[in-house]
Amino acid sequence: MTANNCCCSSVVGIFPCSGASNVGQLANQAAIEMTKNGKGNMMCTVGIGGRIAGLMKSAEGADEVVAIDGCPLNCAKKTLENAGIDVNEHVIITELGIKKKKDLDLKQEQVNKVLEKINS
Repeated sequence: MTANNCCCSSVVGIFPCSGASNVGQLANQAAIEMTKNGKGNMMCTVGIGGRIAGLMKSAEGADEVVAIDGCPLNCAKKTLENAGIDVNEHVIITELGIKKKKDLDLKQEQVNKVLEKINS
């Protein structure tokens, strides 16, 4: 099940990597836009890594978990898995043909490309 196909009562947790590159920030922006569009709830990936009790409980209560990683290091997915949280959908932005750079000026067409992949 993808975030686009979830029923209204399910909780979709969206965990972006939010890394220090264009693709990390594209992951973060995609999570923000998904949340604003009612496709799920952006949750705190770094809080999972820190094992913050309330954030862990929220993640564990999600019916579906979407990890959005910027690059093949898979930091978001690994963080969730190391905390014992199963990932239902995983997107790696560099696999969409977007190169990792230090440029933090995001292009909306790239954000849209990420959203299309997640919603397909």
